[in-house]
Amino acid sequence: MIPGGGQPNMQQLLQQAQKMQQDLAAAQEELARTEVEGQAGGGLVKATVTGSGELRALVIDPKAVDPEDTETLADLVVAAVQAAGENAQALQQEKLGPLAQGLGGGGGIPGLPF
Repeated sequence: MIPGGGQPNMQQLLQQAQKMQQDLAAAQEELARTEVEGQAGGGLVKATVTGSGELRALVIDPKAVDPEDTETLADLVVAAVQAAGENAQALQQEKLGPLAQGLGGGGGIPGLPF
């Protein structure tokens, strides 16, 4: 490398890449531990998922249970799980988005969810 020649310091670049990889792994671990909720029917059905999208809990208010109308209950469950998933996606963007920018841009990194 020629001093002042504008050549990047490869050791420094490798260290930066390794730190970004560690930061990304830490953020993904945090997402897996963080729980977010989604609800439907004014709170009659609540779904809890991890920040990585894993369904952890489903709470159904007894008022939502009508043996004559299980379709509505099913729709509420689906809506609550979808809402929780959307909240998990927002959390992923919040936690991983800045890291993606640091890796060169958001949207074009194969194997990463952003």
